[in-house]
Amino acid sequence: MDSCLHLDAATLADLDVFGGDAEADSLFKLFNRCRTAGGEEALRARMRAPMCDPRDIQATQIALRCISAHRQRFSGLPSAYLAQNVERYLTAVLPTLRQTGRIEFTFAAFAFWTNDEHFFSKIARGVQLTHRLVANLQRFASDLSKLPETQLGALAPLIGELESLLSRQSIAALAGSAAPKWYWQKLRADQHLRLTGKRTLMRVLELVYEFDAMVSLADTTDDCGFVMPTIADGAPSVTAQGLKHPLVVDAVGNGCEVDAERRVIFLTGPNMAGKTTYLRAVATAVYMAHLGMGVCAQALCFVPVQRLITCISMADDLQDGVSYFRAEALRVKTVAQSIADGVTTVALMDEPFKGTNVKDAYDASLAVLRRFAQAERCLFLVSSH
Repeated sequence: MDSCLHLDAATLADLDVFGGDAEADSLFKLFNRCRTAGGEEALRARMRAPMCDPRDIQATQIALRCISAHRQRFSGLPSAYLAQNVERYLTAVLPTLRQTGRIEFTFAAFAFWTNDEHFFSKIARGVQLTHRLVANLQRFASDLSKLPETQLGALAPLIGELESLLSRQSIAALAGSAAPKWYWQKLRADQHLRLTGKRTLMRVLELVYEFDAMVSLADTTDDCGFVMPTIADGAPSVTAQGLKHPLVVDAVGNGCEVDAERRVIFLTGPNMAGKTTYLRAVATAVYMAHLGMGVCAQALCFVPVQRLITCISMADDLQDGVSYFRAEALRVKTVAQSIADGVTTVALMDEPFKGTNVKDAYDASLAVLRRFAQAERCLFLVSSH
């Protein structure tokens, strides 16, 4: 089974996960409290591929609770300045001494120091910052490793890998001593770091960015007053009280109850009654729950699914000759294919087939919903006039 919740581009757009405009509100903009640019990319990666395995979701929930309970410890993560400049140093095109013998290296180091002041200063600064970063991370990992593994959740394997990487000879030798002072010490440290330790250090930075992304989700959950969902077993279900959309100001909470016995929720009402907002709120809560973070509700209990599909903001495509109605039909086909594939699915459709006349829309919607309602492993929320 795929370990990620499947989301296509249309669903990501319907939920405003990333938004098409940098200035527009989006879930990413709301969630992003990262300190580093790498953390932002790690957060984007998590938001593109939420989890669907209950064990992974629960482990992330435990990790976010741990971060909230021990928030001060995570202040020890490297700053954006430190992480960014160490990454620049490791990836920069700089000369490197390759002599290994003591005498050969000593002569080469002296020549380099006296003749290449520009490059030497960059190398010396990079070594100094890397020493600081490694020392900080050793304290950070040692501090967190004292906590029981049951409290760490998804943090445990990251901390274990970080400690393992920092204990490698090319890295541990640097951190286990004082910062290099003399020019030959700095050049020898640079030799270890960029010739033998570069791959290790780049992975260390990737772990730093993963921690940064998880701290961002934990901070969002706390700052926004989101509630951590309960994960249930069995057939797909979503039960919520006081459910709101996190991007809607002064929203009114609503309930939601859909499960194996009541697989379809059918909403009806006039325009501007809030049907579409309700659909987005439910889909957004399901999405956030699969990220392992809190949701904008008083309470939510759900069974993880493998696919989330929305049919809300449809558009025609003149270049490809796809009319509005055909775009709707293709979207319904996507839902039908998911059912045929036996994939557990939550699907939301806003006024299906509104691209045709009222009678045809009614007949088509009725026929589709009758068949969809027979899918035992899927849940559907549909709105119409």
